[in-house]
Amino acid sequence: MTGEEAPMSVEGKVVLVTGAGSGIGAETARLLASRGATVVVTDRDERLASTTTASIADAGGTATTVAMDVTDASAVDAAVRTAVEAYGRLDAAVNNAAMPPDDRPLTELDLDQFERISAVNLRGVATCLKYELRQMYAQGHGSIVNVGSVRSFRPRAHNAAYVATKHGVIGLTTVAALESAGTGVRVNAVCPGAVETPMLAGFLASRGRTVEDFTEEMSLVGRLGRPRDIAEGVAWLCSDASSFVTGASLPIDGGYLSH
Repeated sequence: MTGEEAPMSVEGKVVLVTGAGSGIGAETARLLASRGATVVVTDRDERLASTTTASIADAGGTATTVAMDVTDASAVDAAVRTAVEAYGRLDAAVNNAAMPPDDRPLTELDLDQFERISAVNLRGVATCLKYELRQMYAQGHGSIVNVGSVRSFRPRAHNAAYVATKHGVIGLTTVAALESAGTGVRVNAVCPGAVETPMLAGFLASRGRTVEDFTEEMSLVGRLGRPRDIAEGVAWLCSDASSFVTGASLPIDGGYLSH
């Protein structure tokens, strides 16, 4: 190294991850911890969060569990304060918690379901940003990564609530990046394509789809995404290697959006 390159490292950083009990969130928490970050593992299901924390500890990493529902502002505030009280600061945050897509046409829209999805996928991200940004502004540095979707850019019929909220995540990311100019805080998003998670398995089973035909539809690289693929992008955005990146929305989608 010449001394000018920023290391792609999260060594020593304190990172809060929401929805870290399973899937992309759990893999992100494990990857960050394996690279030296101290991870605050949050999920509304404390049992799942504790399982992720235990797996990190078993691998020699450092993590703590905080039960947190992103729809509860007081719980989000408390989780951020817990991280700061325990470790002195909050260097990065990953706003990953989300509900799965809805599946009905607008003429049959379930308004209660729309409200539930919006509460987690959109208001939940906004709530997390509120308290994360307050702390990061006070300390003068930080990186936030919101998790959008390819549906943030390319809608699918019968997914009105999910598509609307994932579009909204991109809007929140951009606004937060604009408001954070000059503060030392960066805000970006990753936008996963089809990723092999329990959520996707349930989606395919409910529609009688096969992995093979879904892969052909959703990927140019001959396979679906893996949680690690998304976690790698998140880790980069949390690291100092991405110090010139803010307000960006990074597709990690096997080329889906290019065709």
